[in-house]
Amino acid sequence: MSKKLIRLCFIFLAFSLSFSFSQTGKDLSKFFTAQDYFNFEYVSDPQISPDGKRIIYVRNFMDIMTDNVYSNLWIVNFDGTGNRPLTSGLYHDSSPRWSQDGSQIIYVSDRDGKPQIYKRWMDTGQTVVLTNLLFPPMGISWSPDGKWIAFSAPVPSLPRTIAQLPPCPPGAKWAPPATVIDKVIYRFDGMGYQVSQGYMHLFVMPAEGGTPRQVSQGNFHHPFPVFGGASLEWTPDNKAILLSANRRDDWEYEILDTEIYEFSISDLSLRQLTNRKGPDDSPSISPAGNLIAYVGFDDRYQGYQVTELYVMNRDGSNSRSLTKNLDRSIYNIMWGKDGRGIFFMYDDKGNTKLAYLTLDGKMKILNGDIGDGRIAYGGGGSYTVAANGNYAFTYTRPDHPSDIAVSNIANPKPRLITAVNEDILAHKKLGQVEEIWYESSKDGRKIQGWIIKPPDFNPSQKYPLILEIHGGPFANYGDRFSLEKQLLASAGYVVLYANPRGSTSYGEEFGNLIHHAYPGDDFYDLDSGVDAVIKKGYIDEENIFVTGGSGGGVLTCWMIGRSPRFRAAATLYPVINWYSWVLTADMASYGVKYWFPGLPWDYVEHYEKRSLLSVVKNVKTPTIIITGEQDYRTPMSESEQYYMALKLRGVEAVLVRFPEASHGIFARPSQHLSKMLHIIAWFDQHKKKEANQ
Repeated sequence: MSKKLIRLCFIFLAFSLSFSFSQTGKDLSKFFTAQDYFNFEYVSDPQISPDGKRIIYVRNFMDIMTDNVYSNLWIVNFDGTGNRPLTSGLYHDSSPRWSQDGSQIIYVSDRDGKPQIYKRWMDTGQTVVLTNLLFPPMGISWSPDGKWIAFSAPVPSLPRTIAQLPPCPPGAKWAPPATVIDKVIYRFDGMGYQVSQGYMHLFVMPAEGGTPRQVSQGNFHHPFPVFGGASLEWTPDNKAILLSANRRDDWEYEILDTEIYEFSISDLSLRQLTNRKGPDDSPSISPAGNLIAYVGFDDRYQGYQVTELYVMNRDGSNSRSLTKNLDRSIYNIMWGKDGRGIFFMYDDKGNTKLAYLTLDGKMKILNGDIGDGRIAYGGGGSYTVAANGNYAFTYTRPDHPSDIAVSNIANPKPRLITAVNEDILAHKKLGQVEEIWYESSKDGRKIQGWIIKPPDFNPSQKYPLILEIHGGPFANYGDRFSLEKQLLASAGYVVLYANPRGSTSYGEEFGNLIHHAYPGDDFYDLDSGVDAVIKKGYIDEENIFVTGGSGGGVLTCWMIGRSPRFRAAATLYPVINWYSWVLTADMASYGVKYWFPGLPWDYVEHYEKRSLLSVVKNVKTPTIIITGEQDYRTPMSESEQYYMALKLRGVEAVLVRFPEASHGIFARPSQHLSKMLHIIAWFDQHKKKEANQ
C-alpha cells in the first residue's frame, strides 16, 4: 500500500471516529477523543540490570493499518537518559530477562513467525534465536550461573477418537473430522478450545541454544497458564526449579488447590513442598537458598479470600504467615538481595502499593500509584529491584497513563523517567478526577468512588451522568488512568465509578458481603453513589445512564431491573442466567464452588433468585447489549437470552456482536474503540434533552 493511500485511510478514519462527537458543537481537538486512540501507548514488565544502572521495559503500541497491538523492547538509564529502542517493528517482543552478570538478555519474540526465545549481547547488539518451538514459551528464566534457560510451553496430546471412519477416497473432500471433548475445562476465554488439547510442561535448555528437555511429566499443567501464571524459580545452586502446580487427579474440579513443587534438573525427580487445601503459588527462594516465600490461603470456598504471604524452610517445614494482620491480598513477591526481607504488591482502597516486609514483621510502604495505565482496575503493574536498592515500577495516576518510575529503598520518592504519551497528551485536556466517599443507604457503610468530570467542566452547568460499574465481581477500581472513562468524559459526561460491597482492597469482610449474595445489596451502594453525585448540583437528573462489563454488566442489568431512574443502559458481556452460565462458561467448576453453594439443580431457588431474568419484568430502560462472539467467560448465549427477554416484553433493545472477540473485547484495537463508541452513541441517542455543556 502506498504512503499516500495510507495517509488517506488515516484521515478518513480520524474523520469518521470524530464524527460521533461533532454534535456537541465544540472544538474537541484539545480533548482526548477517539482520534487519539490509535496513538496511545503503555509500558509494562520493567527489568532492572543487576548493577541497577539500566532498565529494559516493554513498550506497547497500536498499529492502525493492521489493527493490532504490538510491543518492542526499550532501554533507559536509571537517571532517565539514553531512552531508546532495543527492538523495533510490528512484532510482539516481551519478557526481557537479564543474565546474572548483565552482559546478555533473553526475551520472547514472534519476529520469525512464531514466538521463540531470543538472546542479545548487550555490548554488541548481536541477537540470535535460541529455539524452534511449535508453541509459545512462557515464564522464561535464566539459571543463576547463566548456563541454562527454563520455560514452560504447551505439549499437545493426541485427541480422543471414538468412531473410526472408513478411508477417504483419493481426491475426495470430506468435512473436517468430529472433535471429541471429554474434559471439564475444554475451552478457555482467549485461548479457545486448544486449552484442552494438551498440557503446559516445564523445559530446560542450554543458554547457548540446543534441544529443550522436558522436565515435568503427567496430565497436569506446570503451571496452568491462566491460574497462577507461569512463574519459574531457580534454586541458587542451579540444581532445581520451583513452581506452583495442581497435580490432583481431580484438578479440574479443585482448580485453586495448587502446591509448591521442586523439580530436579539432573534426574527429573519432583518433590512436593506444601500440602494444604488451598492455593500455594508464586514461590520465591531466598538468596541463601534456605527459605522459600510464597502466597496462598486456606480455602474455605468463599467468594473472596485474602491471599497471605508465607515463608517456609527449604524442605517445606515450618510454614508461617507474615501478613496475617494486613487483611489485604498479597501478590508479585520477590526476595530482597540481602535475604532479610521480601518485596510485594497489594491493593489498598483502590491504590496499588509496593511494600517491603522484613522477616521479623516490620513493613515499609515504598510507593503507591502502581498500575498498567490503561484501565482503572487494580492488580496490574509490575516492579523490579536491583542489588543496590534501586528499583523501577510502572506508574499511573488518574491524569497520567503508565510510565516507568524509579526510586531507591533508602529514599523511596519516585521519579518518572519516561513519557511515552507526552506526544498526544501534552496539548490535551483530560477529565479531572475527584475522589468521593459516601454512605450506602443499605447499612451506612462507607463506599469509595471517583468522579471524572468533562474537560472544561463548569460547576454552574448541568451534565449527564454515567454510572460505570466494575466487573470481577471481586476486583477494584481506583485512582488510576482509565482510557475508556476519559473518552466518556470527553464526550460530555460526568462519570462515576465506585467500589461497592464485594470489591477488593478493603479487607476480607467487605469483600465477602456478596458471598452467595451477588447480585444483591450492591444495588444500594451504587444507587447511593448516584445520589451523592447528584447532591453536588451539577447533574442533569433527566439524563442518568448506567454501564459496565462482565460483573459490571451483571450489575447494570440488576440496576435497571430495580430502578427506573436510568435513561438508557449499556450492558457489556453480562451473565444473565446463572443456571445456564455454569453449564456453558469456562469457569463452571469454579463458579459452583465459590460463587454458589452447589450445583444448580440442587439449589434451583438460589440460582433463580440471583438471575437477572428474575427482575427483567421490571425493566423499561432502553438497553444495548454488547458481547464478543468468542467470549467463553460470559458466553454469547447469555446476552442472547437477555436481548430476547427484553424484546418479548417490548423494551427497546439492540444486540451488538463482535466477531472473533473474546471477553472484554480488547484484542483488536478497532473493536475495543467501537465498543466504547457504541456506548457513547447509544447514550447520546437517548438523552431526553441536550444537557448544558
